[in-house]
Amino acid sequence: MRKILLIDKGRSSVRRFSKSLESRGYSIVSSDNLKKSFPIINKGDIELIVVDKDFSSPHDDFNKFKKLTSSIPKVIVTGSRAFSGLNAWINNEIAVSLHEPFTCPEFMLWVNKLRKEKEAADLHASMKDEAVIRKKELIFFEHFTKILTSTFEIDKTLTMIMRQAKSMTGFDAWSIQLVEGISDEFFFGKNHDKNSIKIHKSTIRGAGGVAGWVAKTGTPVVVPDVSKDKRFSSGIDGFPRLDIKSLMCVPVMIKNRIIGVFEFYNAKSRRPFTEKDLELLLKLVGYASMAIEKSLIYQKMENLAVTDELTNLFNIRYLNRTLDAEVERSQRFGTSFSLIFMDIDYFKNVNDSHGHLVGSKLLIEVAQLILGSLRTIDTVARYGGDEFVMILPQTPLKGGYYVAERMRQAMEGKVFLKQEGYMIRVTASFGVATYPENAKTKEELLKIADKAMYRGKNTTRNVVYSAG
Repeated sequence: MRKILLIDKGRSSVRRFSKSLESRGYSIVSSDNLKKSFPIINKGDIELIVVDKDFSSPHDDFNKFKKLTSSIPKVIVTGSRAFSGLNAWINNEIAVSLHEPFTCPEFMLWVNKLRKEKEAADLHASMKDEAVIRKKELIFFEHFTKILTSTFEIDKTLTMIMRQAKSMTGFDAWSIQLVEGISDEFFFGKNHDKNSIKIHKSTIRGAGGVAGWVAKTGTPVVVPDVSKDKRFSSGIDGFPRLDIKSLMCVPVMIKNRIIGVFEFYNAKSRRPFTEKDLELLLKLVGYASMAIEKSLIYQKMENLAVTDELTNLFNIRYLNRTLDAEVERSQRFGTSFSLIFMDIDYFKNVNDSHGHLVGSKLLIEVAQLILGSLRTIDTVARYGGDEFVMILPQTPLKGGYYVAERMRQAMEGKVFLKQEGYMIRVTASFGVATYPENAKTKEELLKIADKAMYRGKNTTRNVVYSAG
């Protein structure tokens, strides 16, 4: 039953219709002064407080009562119609005053109204909290995109990411523990930064500790008090020079394979972690996994030829690898990315009129124009001849269309090879498609974007067409 706390000297009208309230699903608990009510309030199950304002209480008791009950609706009972002294009770509170005597229907009318006001206030607070979280996530993502493009060194990348994460969640320290046999794939350099004590890397052997359990099951976990969790092992889950109270442990996955775990620690002097903390950290760890994946790909591809010799753009090999990564990322995080296919209009005429050397120089200038039209997180590759493909992460179809249109206008307004004395003008046709809205595979995505581009080639040219 819903609990009503009644604080009075035994004279309130509410006592007369307690049975009627019980029939409506309410039970009454009572106290004869504010101080005695504190243990009752601290249980956290009081839905409404009815208090007689006309009996005196010490100032300290009154202030503590106000603090404890700031979110609980109140009915302030008064024997006088004067407003003297009421402001201290109802200011900034979900509260109403009732003059004695009053009836049960009158009382219930105000109870129901207070309930609705409380629900509205809770909803508003929840929406406000959610907005704050979303803003923090947006700021983090903006920082993350800069981090991801600033370095391929995994230890530096993780340090920067976790520094941002720490500002959002306030954990004391973190570590990454890798599944045995995985560590050879990663190159963690020595970090002499003053905050390097926050970084700790080790290898999980077997299934010991909370880390081992998470690595084995793939299930993230919150441990509010490590002293009460049998899985905790100071040898495996411990952190140098930190007296751990609480921890969170999250699996790190690449291509559906668990390669290790992140552990986050709070000292005994701090509050324990909660499920809300875990919800936020899971998103941040997703970004960190992306950074690890990108670093791993970069390390493995350092010795591969991934650029086009003429334009210095990426080649088809790199394009395919990037598409694979973006498709997997889209499936994991439920996001979209767009792909733009571009073909220079009547490029053959340039070669026929000025020769292939001039045509090659034109392609170099076109490549620079494309790069200047994109973000640092976007990828552009020369697909072959005078065709180019652009991958735009975290970009819906409409956004991809705007990027392509801006690029089309830049091409149309550009005079190429002015310093060479040729003053050549060319245009281009563009096709845009988005994953997963327009395609379910990278091959299908390329085909649909290419088809959209050829719609332009077969009509007016110098145009952008979207899939659909």
